[in-house]
Amino acid sequence: MYKMTDDEFESAVQDAIDSIPDEFLDELENVAIVVADEPEEEDFECAGLYSEGGDLLGLYDGTSLAERDSGYGFGDYPDTIMIFKGPHERLQGGRDEIIEEVRRTVVHEIAHYFGMDEDQVDEMGYA
Repeated sequence: MYKMTDDEFESAVQDAIDSIPDEFLDELENVAIVVADEPEEEDFECAGLYSEGGDLLGLYDGTSLAERDSGYGFGDYPDTIMIFKGPHERLQGGRDEIIEEVRRTVVHEIAHYFGMDEDQVDEMGYA
């Protein structure tokens, strides 16, 4: 298992964000992208996973762009995309494979922000 430093992992997340075309990044509004070491129990519940049999690489928590109405934004907390370091490190492979999976995870969670469900994200090749 390859272990990354916190700075190295955060850099991989930032590089993944930077690789997203500007026309998509420009549409991100009221969303924070954060790094956490491990998901909490409530993260599994939020993701619709009721057992910890598998690892959770990332999580989008919020109101997708497709679901927002004219009242959204006044007093609303920012949506959150969380990218989890520990589960990425437990994947098979080395540094390059982790970095690629971080990129895929960031794209996957941003797709949820835009309102795509798991099937649509899967069709794009990012499940």
